[in-house]
Amino acid sequence: MSNFFDVIVIGAGAAGLMCAIESAKRNKKVLVLDHAKKIGEKIRISGGGRCNFTNLNTHPSKFISENPKFMISALNQYNQYDFIKLVESYSIKFHEKKLGQLFCDESSQQIINLLLSECEKYQVTIHKDFIIEDISYSSELYSVKSLINTISCQSLVIATGGLSIPKIGASKFGYDIAKKFDLNIISTSPALVPLTFNEDILKICKELTGLSVNAIVSFGKTIFQEGMLFTHRGLSGPSILQISSYWKIKEEIQINLSPDINVYDFLLQKKLANSKQDVQSAISEIIPKRLSQIICINLNINGKIIDISNKLLHKLSLFINSWCLNPIGTEGYRTAEVTLGGVDTREISSKTMMSIKHPGLFFIGEVVDVTGHLGGYNFQWAWSSGYVAGQYT
Repeated sequence: MSNFFDVIVIGAGAAGLMCAIESAKRNKKVLVLDHAKKIGEKIRISGGGRCNFTNLNTHPSKFISENPKFMISALNQYNQYDFIKLVESYSIKFHEKKLGQLFCDESSQQIINLLLSECEKYQVTIHKDFIIEDISYSSELYSVKSLINTISCQSLVIATGGLSIPKIGASKFGYDIAKKFDLNIISTSPALVPLTFNEDILKICKELTGLSVNAIVSFGKTIFQEGMLFTHRGLSGPSILQISSYWKIKEEIQINLSPDINVYDFLLQKKLANSKQDVQSAISEIIPKRLSQIICINLNINGKIIDISNKLLHKLSLFINSWCLNPIGTEGYRTAEVTLGGVDTREISSKTMMSIKHPGLFFIGEVVDVTGHLGGYNFQWAWSSGYVAGQYT
């Protein structure tokens, strides 16, 4: 292998491969290095194996960062429709599932194959199972040292991802490189991750394991309405994963298990109509029967609606329309889809993705303090940030 490349990209994920392709299009000699034995594992497992590769509703408001305007430039330079054109050029069939999410009809491997085909087309060199010992800078060149040799480059791109899903190779390598070059790191934490609870709430979750409901989940002024899933470890599903990116430890979330119906009004109307219906049966008209049983048992509210005090009906309705919970934590990086935080965007040019302190050093994708909502937004950030860096390496 040559000891010099114009560009070395560390990380053969979505952002890294995108950057390598764009750099090589500009006649740069490009090398991609990855410590894993397989390319694009996170792409492969995404979207249930069908890769939700972007979202039609991509907009800066769908991302979290200490600098909420940072991603605007990259998203403008390369948007969701640009990537869709690339997908269509490879005749990959896809569909919109819901809320603007685009999935491959067949397999996420199609997206990996697309990226690898582009790399081959533009003569990008890729080395897998490559362990880096050290990275240094001298005489306007970056040097990447392994046990075998040292390779130098003019532009070095860090596309190593975050800490989520360590079983497929996630590591803190990118953050360590940023620290080595004296860049600030915004504190990291698991995001898009299931929440865990104390024994009392966990008991309810275990009894309802596998049950999914449409729910509004809120934390402060942040609100998501999507599916919520009870599991034997706590709560999951899209609405919970979304709110997890905003939730703060020791603080409360609120869940509306019946988004379309004011339960108190519903029960009062039945009572005023002299309904002799059992309260549990009535609640089963609004929410799943298993859930209504558990709620009534836990609140010790039973009998005919007409015989139950308004105070108890109000208590029951509050539980359903405004269930207040204090999560004790999350399932952690093991099941988190992404990592919140990362390389401080104040250290990076939003126009080029290059370090402000170190010319020729770029940070892209998940390693940066930009975290998308659930539903293809993080892939779009990878494509956009990778594309931008590729124009300036």
